[in-house]
Amino acid sequence: MLRIPPSILAQVILFGRELPRAEAELRGLIDALDVEARIDLIVVMWIGRDSFDAEELSEARAVAAVEATTPTADYLLGTPHFAAHLEAGMEALGLDPVAAEAAIL
Repeated sequence: MLRIPPSILAQVILFGRELPRAEAELRGLIDALDVEARIDLIVVMWIGRDSFDAEELSEARAVAAVEATTPTADYLLGTPHFAAHLEAGMEALGLDPVAAEAAIL
C-alpha cells in the first residue's frame, strides 16, 4: 500500500502538465508532504518509467530512501516526462489516474 494518496499523485500530475506555470504550486505541494510520501512519489515515478516493477515496491522504497540526496521537487522537475511516468506508475500499481484526477477537478 502506498503512503501517498492517489489524489496527491493526481495533483502532482496535473501541476506537472502545467509547467512552468504551476511550478511554484508543485514545489509547495511536494515540500508539504512527509518523507514517506515523498519517497513513494519517487517510487511511483520509477515504476512508471520501468526502473522497477510494481512487485518491487518494497525494494524501490529502500533504494529511494537511501538515494534521497536531492530535494524531491528538484529531482522530479529534473526528470523528463515525470507526469507521464507518474500516470503509468499509478496504472501499474492498480490505481486509476483518470479517476483520481477527475475527483480533484
